[in-house]
Amino acid sequence: MPREFTYASVGVDRRLRAEAKAGLRFLQRTYGFSRYGEVVQLPYGIIFPFHDDFYLDLVVEGVGTKVLVAQLADKYDTIGVDGVAMAVNDVIRSGARPLAVVDNIHAQVSDPVLVREWMKGIAKGAVEAECVVPGGEIGDVAELIRGLVEGKGFDMVFASVGEVSRDKIIYGRDVKPGDVVVGLRSSGIHSNGVTLARKVLFKCWGGRYDPFDVIEPLERELVYEVLEPTKIYVKPFLRVADEVRVKAAVHITGDAYLKFDRLTLFSKGIGFEFDNFKPQPIFEVIQRAASELGGKISDEEMFKTFNMGWGFAIVVEKQDVDKAVDVLERSGVHAEAIGRVTSARGIRIFYKGRKMVLKR
Repeated sequence: MPREFTYASVGVDRRLRAEAKAGLRFLQRTYGFSRYGEVVQLPYGIIFPFHDDFYLDLVVEGVGTKVLVAQLADKYDTIGVDGVAMAVNDVIRSGARPLAVVDNIHAQVSDPVLVREWMKGIAKGAVEAECVVPGGEIGDVAELIRGLVEGKGFDMVFASVGEVSRDKIIYGRDVKPGDVVVGLRSSGIHSNGVTLARKVLFKCWGGRYDPFDVIEPLERELVYEVLEPTKIYVKPFLRVADEVRVKAAVHITGDAYLKFDRLTLFSKGIGFEFDNFKPQPIFEVIQRAASELGGKISDEEMFKTFNMGWGFAIVVEKQDVDKAVDVLERSGVHAEAIGRVTSARGIRIFYKGRKMVLKR
């Protein structure tokens, strides 16, 4: 039997992570300190009241092991875009407009050249998201951070805060069978599933290829394909939310299409079916690399780990699909209907002529 490459087998156990998140219940003890009213639980986090019927959405996100790919390429001017994108794309799920982004970078050494390249990416991402960057932190922690290249090890974490008025909150509570899922095109692998991708793609981690190989059907070096920055969806999303009633919004990151199951806790008696996928070539290369190593990554695992071409999604009523797609396209992001809400529980994928059940 060929070796099965999974996210868990390379060190990211989603079942263990889910169990660990049970510890978050202790944080509920802090909700009573909200000064302006009760916090609001949403499918992917909470927002808290601020003033005059406005709420704040505060998130923290990281770039993960994509920083190792930057070191492999010796290219550091785009990784900051990923950090901004991961944070602001989470903020908009509530309907909030991101206001600011800050970074916390742990570095082996605060090399001035390296810092300048990081800041280029952060500034580029923040401009795209129309956010101010009021500050940040770089700590030299050589005993904690080593990385792939001596002197260039680092880790990036970003926080973003956004503001939403009560009447524009996306609660995710009234999704119903017959609603349609509209996907927003990703720029590639983004910043999720990178641990699995690295370990089948690159020889330095036991994978198949050298970083600067050009693998068909890719049109550039492999390492640059993986390093392609995460798409920032702030402007197109806020425009579509102004013109169409968005019932739910999903940032398709860790756990990929399993993330939609979270919506079933807020809108009862629903499930999801997806049947429209056009993955970028990098996803084919990932599966082929596993095969050439004598193993395999199943299609099911791909849809549990990677965005497979759609980096963000909104749920709208059927009559609003055409308008939503038109607004998104005019805002600079390709969009298509990719699935629907059903009355059958679970997450089902139709791909390459077969049906997969990711979650029942």
